[in-house]
Amino acid sequence: MPFTRLGLRTELLDAIKTLGYATPTPIQEKSLPESMAGKDVIGSAMTGSGKTMAFTLPLLQRLLDDRDKDPHKGGLRVRALVLVPTRELAAQVEKAVGELARHSPVKCALIIGGASFTTQRDALKKGAEVVVATPGRLLDLIRGGSLHLSDVKVAVLDEADRMLDMGFMPDVRRIMKLLPVQRQTLMFSATIPPEVERVVNEFMRSPVRIEVDRPRSTATTVTQALFPVTEGQKGELLAAVVQSDGVESVIVFTRTKARADYVAHCLGRRDIACGVLHSDLSQKERDKAMQDFRDGKLTILVATDLAARGLDVPEVSHVINYDVPEHAEDYVHRIGRTGRAMTEGDAVTLVSFEEERLIPSIEAFIGQAIPRKALPGFAYRVPPRLHTYTAPMSSKFRLRRVIPRGGSSRFRR
Repeated sequence: MPFTRLGLRTELLDAIKTLGYATPTPIQEKSLPESMAGKDVIGSAMTGSGKTMAFTLPLLQRLLDDRDKDPHKGGLRVRALVLVPTRELAAQVEKAVGELARHSPVKCALIIGGASFTTQRDALKKGAEVVVATPGRLLDLIRGGSLHLSDVKVAVLDEADRMLDMGFMPDVRRIMKLLPVQRQTLMFSATIPPEVERVVNEFMRSPVRIEVDRPRSTATTVTQALFPVTEGQKGELLAAVVQSDGVESVIVFTRTKARADYVAHCLGRRDIACGVLHSDLSQKERDKAMQDFRDGKLTILVATDLAARGLDVPEVSHVINYDVPEHAEDYVHRIGRTGRAMTEGDAVTLVSFEEERLIPSIEAFIGQAIPRKALPGFAYRVPPRLHTYTAPMSSKFRLRRVIPRGGSSRFRR
């Protein structure tokens, strides 16, 4: 179904055409009719499925329709609010709103930490009908009297599960309680855990639930592999992988900020240029790392899970998990950075012996075994365990612990 059959306004269709889109993604096709009818909507879809446009289009449609009914409704008052968990995602959403509103008078303000209060206050004074914000800075401006939410007609919670993970739910609750009761609420996320469900019950009215793809599934365009290696050789193996043929652009994920800095240092010692992205960096440093990576000035970005959710980084050929994630959900979100928009990608996970305990839960979560491989030509100091396969936890698969002679325990089918 083309966008032209969804009842969108001419201003929005022109913007969509300019951006080069012809048909909506599944989450857009299913959610837009419900959202544009004024219903509360919960949309659940995998990373890279087009959720940002799925909530931005009905939001803008509502504001423009209201302007037609009453021209005085535009101007200085905030009438739509989008809450997001990270600064980078906020900047991306603000850009998307601007691109889709390019043929309309609607203006958008970006409210995030690490940026100038004065600049943000000025943007609000000039008249921003849409505010895209992280919770903390938004509350700061509300407490300071620079922002009022009494005219908000549409509220969006983007990546709500990530806001839960990052401890933002108390702030989200405070903000939602400041909004008018008569409003439309849209929530889009990759997963809807129980704590987020409680927010749904508190602040949404009989929401329509739309789920596209299993939140546990991984994209079929992503080729996955485990590379067993000792912890001491991870840096060498990473350097060898990123310098392999066919590796064009890479996001390397680490578990902590200190590990991200360490990995960047290890690559730098081998004259491999890379950017770093984590929350201890200044906003200017984070923006530069992301922009250099998007522009192709850097082909490697080392990041914590801050970058795993929602960010639009096109044409990432490889995702490399330097550290195995503690939570299986994070594995899905990390590797979702590649293989987007039906392009092919590779996801490589470096697995030390100490991390093997985390693999069964990941495989059970995604419902498939991940093959183990060795990098051809790499000088392993300890031969990798290529035949130690784990499997999904189902009636067809059972894991038993085997203690090989002279070795430590491992899992086998």
